Amino acid sequence: MTEWWYRRRGRGGAVVVAAGLVAGGCLGAAGCSGAGGAGGMADGVAGAGHARGGEAVRLVRGAADTLREAGSSKARTSMEMATGGTRVTIRGEGVYDYRRQRGRLTVLLPQDPAGTSEHRPITELLAPGALFMKHRGAGVPDDKWVRVETATLSDGNLVTGGATDPFAAAEVLRGARTVTYVGRTAVAGTAVRHYRGTADLAVAAEGASAGSRGALAAAAKGFATARVPFDVYLDDAGRIRKVRHRFSFVNGRQAEAVAVASTTLLYDFGAPADVRLPAARDIFAGRIAED
Repeated sequence: MTEWWYRRRGRGGAVVVAAGLVAGGCLGAAGCSGAGGAGGMADGVAGAGHARGGEAVRLVRGAADTLREAGSSKARTSMEMATGGTRVTIRGEGVYDYRRQRGRLTVLLPQDPAGTSEHRPITELLAPGALFMKHRGAGVPDDKWVRVETATLSDGNLVTGGATDPFAAAEVLRGARTVTYVGRTAVAGTAVRHYRGTADLAVAAEGASAGSRGALAAAAKGFATARVPFDVYLDDAGRIRKVRHRFSFVNGRQAEAVAVASTTLLYDFGAPADVRLPAARDIFAGRIAED
């Protein structure tokens, strides 16, 4: 498996680069797993019995608003892909401020196939309409950031950065069309209810916050299908503890669909999340060399 650096030309003429994976021009999908296991819980999501039908749709669609009320949390992300029997996972960990829609993740790329070299961790700052990356891109000074405008990406940065923005992951659920209550379980020791369904990215974009609307609209047009299957796990307060999306986009080289499983785990709500974006002088404006 070889690395592929997803390229887009941003404002100011700089070629922006973010992480993705490809092998021989063809990529397949594999499931993504996170913390969790079977367990019981008392009845009640947001003070009600387990939701079904229209009530389940309402709870899932409102998950982003519930996160905003929660304020902040820590987050772990996992983006898993497979091809030719080889599975590759990109992992991230950090914090997120849902009220300001700002996050900071440290993203770890997988080893080279031969296992002879380690990739330097990438620091990603997430903000409405933008992704900032440090230590990503040949020729970029260590003290400079690369800026990506998420609305210019055909996937809206749901996949490109190697991690799905936690708040964007929740905003995708605003497009939930069908939701089924699966049952009670636990995620990392926290009692949750599991819901499964399909979201429409175009509908999600219409109901999203101003900071996410452009990116989700781009994803609705750029993905192979605007329909996104999901599994989401809500705690007693209606907060997302785990959400898993299965995205599908078209590999331009061979015009075939590529599937990616992205999982986001949220925990330690209320944790400090002071995320400061880089100053203009710290953003790299040159051309990024080929790796």
